[in-house]
Amino acid sequence: MATGSQWIEAARPKTLPASLAPVIMGIGGAIGLGYASVGKSALALLVALSFQVSVNFSNDYSDGIRGTDASGKRVGPQRLTGAGLAAPRTVLLAALSCYAFGGICGIALCVWAGSYGLIGLGVLAALAAWFYTGGKHPYGYLPGISEVMVFAFFGLLAVQGTIWVHAQMLPWRTWTAASGIGLLSCALLLVNNLRDIPGDRQSGKNTLAVKLGDKGSRYLFACYLYAALVLGVVSFSVRWEALMFGLALAIWVSLPLMKVLQGARGKALIKTLKQVGQITLGYGLAIAVQWAFQGL
Repeated sequence: MATGSQWIEAARPKTLPASLAPVIMGIGGAIGLGYASVGKSALALLVALSFQVSVNFSNDYSDGIRGTDASGKRVGPQRLTGAGLAAPRTVLLAALSCYAFGGICGIALCVWAGSYGLIGLGVLAALAAWFYTGGKHPYGYLPGISEVMVFAFFGLLAVQGTIWVHAQMLPWRTWTAASGIGLLSCALLLVNNLRDIPGDRQSGKNTLAVKLGDKGSRYLFACYLYAALVLGVVSFSVRWEALMFGLALAIWVSLPLMKVLQGARGKALIKTLKQVGQITLGYGLAIAVQWAFQGL
């Protein structure tokens, strides 16, 4: 039977800051547009948190019952199902409970804002999260599809949906910033899959990293980071602040980038994952603060 600490580890708390970053960015945008709301912001953050935890539990369950998380193949954090620490049904129930809580918060937020169309997009986001590794034909096992979904839901929808329920408008800078944070989310996914290439090949999990191979994946990681940097800079409304942001981010991203380009692999990439998660959170916070104080 899994302990409390093992359940917390399975929820993968290190992934949570990156999942909050686009919502924080959206909240900053709403403040900059003059439409701040503590209640709506709190609900948006709860949706992001609960959906991220539900994704982590559902991936634990789905990969575990397929055998892709068997102890001999797993490089990353220990999983409950694959390691036999919890019954698959129990992990599934935890995932569904988190989905339900996030769904209730999301529906309440959309009804409050009068944005009923976003409920449909929220349902699509939940289905995309489940079918990443769930169902008979998970798209997480297909190259490129998961990256598109991550970009769309953890980038565009998370940022723009948060701004929309507050302000009912989407200035052009919000699109560039949302695209930038979406690319950072893709970079997180790529590092995770780069780390797991040997085990994924053995399990038949044909991710984009498996398809591109070790070298190609590392170059794509660099492209993600540099593209996000450029998109972040153009999202600032004050030039000197944009320059300072660009210089600071260029120095910051060089740390994980050098590790990846120098050939870090296996457990050495776990630290890189943490660094990219911190960069994603810093990216979202910096743009949110700039928008909140200087406007859009």
